[in-house]
Amino acid sequence: MAGQIKVTLKKSGIGRKEYFTKVLKGLGLTKLNKTVVLTDTPEIRGMIRKVCHMVVVED
Repeated sequence: MAGQIKVTLKKSGIGRKEYFTKVLKGLGLTKLNKTVVLTDTPEIRGMIRKVCHMVVVED
């Protein structure tokens, strides 16, 4: 059974490539300092890895 992971958006997607904003939207991160709880799966980990410079992750 997969655990859960908390992801918080710390840097805006404004002014970045459209790819990054789409990944953030896919994670459910739409506003600064918004925190979402996601299932810890390889797919979610891969998305987080793509935007790791913009988010903070808590296990």
